[in-house]
Amino acid sequence: MARRAEKEGDLQARILMAALPDVAFDGWSDALLHSAAERLKVPSEDAEEAFPHGAIDLVRYFSEWADAATLEKLTARRLANLKIREKIALGVRTRLELLAPHKQAVSAALAFLALPPRNIHLPKMVWATADKLWRAAGDTATDYNHYTKRLLLSGVLTSTTLYWLNDKSTNNENTWTFLDRRIDNVLKIGQRISSFKKKREERS
Repeated sequence: MARRAEKEGDLQARILMAALPDVAFDGWSDALLHSAAERLKVPSEDAEEAFPHGAIDLVRYFSEWADAATLEKLTARRLANLKIREKIALGVRTRLELLAPHKQAVSAALAFLALPPRNIHLPKMVWATADKLWRAAGDTATDYNHYTKRLLLSGVLTSTTLYWLNDKSTNNENTWTFLDRRIDNVLKIGQRISSFKKKREERS
């Protein structure tokens, strides 16, 4: 079973890599998926097994691929000496830097996911990324803070990605400044929420 999953993951990655260069022209679609599979000489039944729901599965895998690549990069870094805000900022920045060669694909993915019924998937994907980044930063919270942190980081990921897509500054310096401001803001909000909840618990 593990070997089969590994083989399927490899096939998914190969199809994604074959599809990405054409996303800017063709958008995310079932036709894009089939075209990439044909180029790789992958039987259609194997491609359908790898992405049973077609283009939506391909887009979701694109996000998962970016998450995995980000975590791999972060693992190679020494994060222990960094502050929490620095770890989170590094996680968001690393993910966007990895996606930089595929900026148009990211933009097309957001447009693809904006329409119903596909729009139900985007919040889940962003939440999953936020969860992975918090775990990579060493977060072990299981109380209300677990959800608050991921909700706030989901907002940071969304707003920063949208800013990054339109950023024309050298090396995206404006994006990193924007990211630092957003993280500072949400950490302050998180601290206020935590303080408010503790005071309410003390009174009860």
